[in-house]
Formats: sequence, structure tokens, C-alpha cells
Amino acid sequence: MNWDDVRVFLSVARTGQILAAARRLGLNHATVARRLTSLEEDLSVKLFERSTSGCVLTDKGSRFLPRAEAIEAEMLAAEAEIADDEVSISGTIRIGAPDGFGVAFLAPRLGQLTKKHPDLTVQLVPVPRSFSLSRREADIAITVERPDHGRLIARKLTDYTLGLYASADYLHRNGGPSSLKDLKDHTLIGAVEDLIYSQALNYSADFTRDWPARFEIASALGQTEAVRAGAGIGILHAFIARPDPNLIRILPEIEVKRAYWTVSHESTRPLRHVTAALDFLNELIARERSIFS
Repeated sequence: MNWDDVRVFLSVARTGQILAAARRLGLNHATVARRLTSLEEDLSVKLFERSTSGCVLTDKGSRFLPRAEAIEAEMLAAEAEIADDEVSISGTIRIGAPDGFGVAFLAPRLGQLTKKHPDLTVQLVPVPRSFSLSRREADIAITVERPDHGRLIARKLTDYTLGLYASADYLHRNGGPSSLKDLKDHTLIGAVEDLIYSQALNYSADFTRDWPARFEIASALGQTEAVRAGAGIGILHAFIARPDPNLIRILPEIEVKRAYWTVSHESTRPLRHVTAALDFLNELIARERSIFS
């Protein structure tokens, strides 16, 4: 069994398409199809149901997948073990993060990682509702919940808090609530409920049983901008809202606590550029933890 054929199998399994796998591997479509056929012949099994719309793993293919990932992990570990420590960190690292943390905190700071490792390309992408590290949609994901299944490695990055905020203009026009029950008399800004992909993101439930938002926005940064513009009262990340003098904390004794986690797939543990990025994220938070206090 050829390792290159196994590598092709994994890429097709993760992308669901021969063409997408070819692009990811830097090979042409015909080469990927040929190597896939070669592997199936070596194993004497059909690994995929191929169609014009994509490739779906057969039962035998699904059973082979964890074995292939174990082979991949061993190959990566071997490469890392014999690699020259003096060789620079290179390649592409893709980090997936929620928009609040990713855009407001990481985006202004990830340039430090590329400066430290000039041969490394860093990609920052939003974490969508459905997301898979096993399919390599990202090398590292920042999540708001610790995963409880799969071959994943999770480490707590930092705690953070959220509170009630309104703009100075809104409070001048409408006054502020003196208690949570007074929120019913105000215009509330909230998330789009059916697009909340994790219960940990349902912040309003921690404040009150009923949050009748008049203005719903699926993005944390979008909610921040709406509150800043005076559209109403919202639940904002304190590390985003605190530096803005126009955003006024309401009922400051009441807050929500959450945590961010770094999550990576077990098979990427030996990859030097993944390790370098994880180390950078942990060092960054250690230096700037007061932002999240």
C-alpha cells in the first residue's frame, strides 16, 4: 500500500470531491482519480461511491478512514522526529474562530505570528455553524465549548465575560433599566435564535427567560455595531465593548461568563507549524489576559 495513495484517500474523504482534493494536494484531477483506484485495487475493496456530485465513503471506506488517519499520524510523527530543528516553520496554518474573538482580538495580532515565522502563511476564517476539524476545514479551531467526542485535543485558552450595554445616546434618549425586569420597556438587540449553533452562545438565557429582541443580528460584531449606533440594549463581549467610551455598561453587577478553547485534531499533533501556532496563541493570551478579565 502506497502512502501517497493513502494521502489522496484522506483528502478525498475530507473534501468529498476528487477535484477539491486535487486542488488541495496540488495534483491534477486524473492523478487523484488514478491513485484512488490504485488504492482500491491494492485493498480489493470499493472505498467510495463516485458520482458527478462528489464522492461518498462506502461502509468499507468508513472503516478504513480511522486506519488511514492513524497511518497519517505515524508518518507526520516520523517526519517531525527527523526534521532539522534549524529548518524554519513554514506552510499554511488555518485558524477558525468566532467573529467576535477572531476579528476583534486575533486579526490585529496574528501579524505577530507571521513576523515571527516569515515562511508561514496564516489564514483566519470564521467558524460556521457546521465545522469539521477531521476534514481539515481548519488546523486549529477556537470554540466556546470543549468538544466531548472525536479524536480532538482541547485546551482552555481563556475565560471571558459578557454584559449589558447601550450607547450614551440611547441612554440619553430612553434612560436605563434599574433592574432586569425593566428590560421589557426597552428596545433589545439579540442573536438570530435559529442560527445559534451552540447553547453556550445563547447568552440571553443567562440574563432572563424572555429576551424579546426587536433587532436580531447573527454576528457578535454586528450586534456591537447596532448597540454603538444607539439601536438598543445588547449583550456584548466585555473585551470588545470596554475600550469604547460610547458603550455604557448597564447593571454591571450582572454578567455572563464563558470560555474559549483551542481545539486541534489529534493527527496534527506532530506538525511543527500547528504546534508553533498553538504556542503563539497561548503566549498571546498569557500576555494579554487582563483584556478578558
